[in-house]
Amino acid sequence: MLGRDGIAGFICLGLSIALLVMTRGLPQSALVPIGPDFYPRIVLGIMAALSVMLIAADVLSRWRSRGAVTAPAAAAAEERNYRLVTATFAVFAVYVLLLPFLGFRVATFLFVAALQVVLETPQGWRRWTMVITAALATVIVTYLAFEVYLSVLLPRGRWTGF
Repeated sequence: MLGRDGIAGFICLGLSIALLVMTRGLPQSALVPIGPDFYPRIVLGIMAALSVMLIAADVLSRWRSRGAVTAPAAAAAEERNYRLVTATFAVFAVYVLLLPFLGFRVATFLFVAALQVVLETPQGWRRWTMVITAALATVIVTYLAFEVYLSVLLPRGRWTGF
């Protein structure tokens, strides 16, 4: 019997395979060698591979624990951090709400920095430097990949203009 990870792996695997099949219907571009199906196929292929790894890890962990006796108290003691999950969704909701006003670059910088702080509050100036650097690098790499390389316009902000 599979656990939650195995079931989630099968759901994601089925979804990625179904979406991969749907990419076959995308039209080919006559202007560029890489068509609109290229990047979705990469992402969906990675998703399928990670789903298989999740299923394998679940099966392997269940196979290893078959011989071991687990106490019911150990299963009940599994720590759940609902406050962190709620805070993560709240940060994402604020990001989505601010995106049209601040634009992609500013909103994404703030989102990545805020999410890092929510997940693990930085202690000391080195950690804060890492938070700022990661947020800035995320914005720069995304901007270069989409706006410069792929010529996809990222959302502009009503308040910022960029």
